[in-house]
Amino acid sequence: MRKRTKIIASIGPSSSSSSKLNKMIREGTDVFRINLSHSNILQAKKIVEQLKVESDKLNRPVATMIDLQGQKIRIKDFGKKTHVQLKNNDQFILDSSLPEGKGTNKVVGITYKELYKHLDKGDEILLSDALIKLEVIGIKQNKIITVVKRGGRLKPHQGLNKKGGGLTLRGITPKDKSDLQQALEIDIDYIAVSFVKDERDIKEIKKLIGKKQIGVIAKIERAEALLKIDEIADASDGILVARGDLGVEIGIEQLPAVQDRLIRKSIALDKIVIVATQMMESMINNRVPTRAEVFDVANAVTSGVDAIMLSAETAIGRYPVDVVQEACRICEIAEKTNRNITKVEKKELNLTSVDQVIAFSAVFAADNSCIKAIACLTETGSTPRWMSRVQSNIPIYAMTKSDTASRRICMYKGVYSIKINDVEYDHARANKQVVDLMVEKGAVKKGDFVIITKGDLMGTSGSTNALKIVEVGNLVDA
Repeated sequence: MRKRTKIIASIGPSSSSSSKLNKMIREGTDVFRINLSHSNILQAKKIVEQLKVESDKLNRPVATMIDLQGQKIRIKDFGKKTHVQLKNNDQFILDSSLPEGKGTNKVVGITYKELYKHLDKGDEILLSDALIKLEVIGIKQNKIITVVKRGGRLKPHQGLNKKGGGLTLRGITPKDKSDLQQALEIDIDYIAVSFVKDERDIKEIKKLIGKKQIGVIAKIERAEALLKIDEIADASDGILVARGDLGVEIGIEQLPAVQDRLIRKSIALDKIVIVATQMMESMINNRVPTRAEVFDVANAVTSGVDAIMLSAETAIGRYPVDVVQEACRICEIAEKTNRNITKVEKKELNLTSVDQVIAFSAVFAADNSCIKAIACLTETGSTPRWMSRVQSNIPIYAMTKSDTASRRICMYKGVYSIKINDVEYDHARANKQVVDLMVEKGAVKKGDFVIITKGDLMGTSGSTNALKIVEVGNLVDA
């Protein structure tokens, strides 16, 4: 499959075995997400090691993304009970002083002791991704007294949101900092920061990362983040539209317009953009998606996203490999049949480096000529990253001997990562090496024209300064 849109799959009990990881890579997964809300660092390390083994077996690079837990407010538990049933019009109390194990169908503890300070009479509280709705009818000391407006089965440790937002806690948690410090030793490629409120959260994470080549993705799941989206996008490497908590806070009817705005904003600012949550939720238990899910994935693809993210579908679902197969098929067909590339007005083009000039020139030339593909010899992955920011249908093959670069490239839309062990330093031999690899991959054939970008000082970081057009089967011999 030659899909351009990337697939991010969340790893969990259903998909953590070596055989499942192998099949998911083979079927088209580009990035694997490890959610630290449900996993620990030791488990993450084991998964990353397994991924490297399976990736090497298949000779196909894949990236890893660690998802920090963040400052989510949750209820506590109900002792030995797996759930309680809340009935409409019953009174239900949220008590920050109630310890673990003491919850009932009348009262439950909460993890945020000062929640009562952020609420007023008449406010709506949403539990379990808005399946349960409570209305605040009174506050006595640290007890929040509510009436159940929409009842249902309430399980332990479910998330809690205020409709309209306003409950975001400031800063990164001690757990996040500890997890991040340990994750830096695992050789990961991306960090997803949960419940970002403003750019300061992203800057704090980047400060902790230091000089390591790890991309930082801001998860937009709070209403407050929408007010600071320009600053958040500017500080991060990409945006993840996390529709679960975001939809709870702003109302699900607002999500389509907000999703479209966030995608356009990210494209305009040359940032990675990912859409997540319930992309193919029905496939947790079914082998085929619903028609609505097919439309949802296809709509995201044609809107110009870099990637779609699968969550519970692959983490705990019964058919993780089937989900990846279906997602890839939908992406490929949507890309082939959608002839209208979404045009987004970019910010003022300000080329600050030679590799940017080469990258934009290569894609512009390919789009306006008979070029079939672009081959990019790269050390750090920066040139193919800039190429991927241009809205185009020309396939880009990024070739590198760097393990780190080969993995990070897997997130970029329309870029296919090829790990090579040795790079020819003679330019004529390098051209032939590149073209032979593309022929082997089935990307081009004799008579096709290809653009090759590389540096005069090959093997040197940030040195891409050359663009050459060659004809397959008619190259100058070394």
